[in-house]
Amino acid sequence: MKEIRELLEQSLNIDFLGATLSNPKDKGGIQKVKVRPILKKDVLLFQCEEHKNNQVFHNNYEAEPAVDVLVDYVKQFKQMQMETKQYRYTVLVSKKGKVTIQKKQQAGCVKQVDLSHNRSKQYILQEGTVVPFLQDLGVMTAEGKIVRTKFDKFRQINRFLEFIEDILPQLDKNREVTILDFGCGKSYLTFAMYYYLHELKQYDVRIIGLDLKTDVIRHCNELSEKYGYEKLRFLEGNIADYTGVDEVDMVVTLHACDTATDFALDKAVSWNAKVILSVPCCQHELNGQMKNELLAPVFKYGLIKERMAALLTDAMRAEYLESEGYDTQILEFIDMEHTPKNILIRAVKTGKKKNNQESILALEKFFHVAPTLGKLLKERGE
Repeated sequence: MKEIRELLEQSLNIDFLGATLSNPKDKGGIQKVKVRPILKKDVLLFQCEEHKNNQVFHNNYEAEPAVDVLVDYVKQFKQMQMETKQYRYTVLVSKKGKVTIQKKQQAGCVKQVDLSHNRSKQYILQEGTVVPFLQDLGVMTAEGKIVRTKFDKFRQINRFLEFIEDILPQLDKNREVTILDFGCGKSYLTFAMYYYLHELKQYDVRIIGLDLKTDVIRHCNELSEKYGYEKLRFLEGNIADYTGVDEVDMVVTLHACDTATDFALDKAVSWNAKVILSVPCCQHELNGQMKNELLAPVFKYGLIKERMAALLTDAMRAEYLESEGYDTQILEFIDMEHTPKNILIRAVKTGKKKNNQESILALEKFFHVAPTLGKLLKERGE
């Protein structure tokens, strides 16, 4: 690590712009570290933002101790991207500890860095930029200002777009990308997704929203035509019965109630979807099934059993998806308007099926449960 220490000693100064450490060696440990310079009481510090277990921790260091901290971080990751005003660096660390440092001269104008300690959140959709669908939702004024009483909705939409931003490398920009949104409802996030991918990122994207409410579907189609969103269409229908496409790139399901989420996930797997984003809701099924003599004293408290059933449901859904060749994460979302449900399941197709059938069977046996997703996947496999 001598060469990395020397690089950091040369770089951690007023010309440092930032760094990101990613691709952790231990998938269960720290997932990512971001480093940025800040000025606090006229002292140049380096803030390390550590992402672990869906939580974020911040620590500030002066240059010398920051070098020691970053050297320790590098040992835990396979890659570091770093920028100074003069150069861009890519640091790669092999399994055997071999270090490769790639260096490129910065081209053109170099971005200015915000050195403030408590800088404002940089949202994907910025206040001041007029967005038509946000105006119709009552989130934004005609001047592009965020309505204060709707700021939580504004944050929620941006948080969802951050999840989309993370999976952009999985979507092919050289052809039409098909996205299915099951249980789209009023479609706040569906419109946001289309606007972000088509208008801001220039993807050739076709999005189909599906819901059972006739009046909601009609209203959403009227708005889509109003905005000129030619490839955003809404259909009335049931998740389990939908057969309108043979293959999709991404499946989104936000608060499909109880086992409707399972049918949506099974459809996604059958279509070989590259990305799945699911915010489950109303996980009643396992609450009615769960039995365990050891946990009987816990299960007698209805509220506790209900919450445990919801968590078990989503954890098992993630495991089923892993067994189908998806790299699956359970992430924290922002509470929706009418429900405190804030877990998002994000699954990215890798094709590497996890050999976890024994552990899944053990869970099913321990809790005496038979989740719908497990049954659907098994039936399709047979």
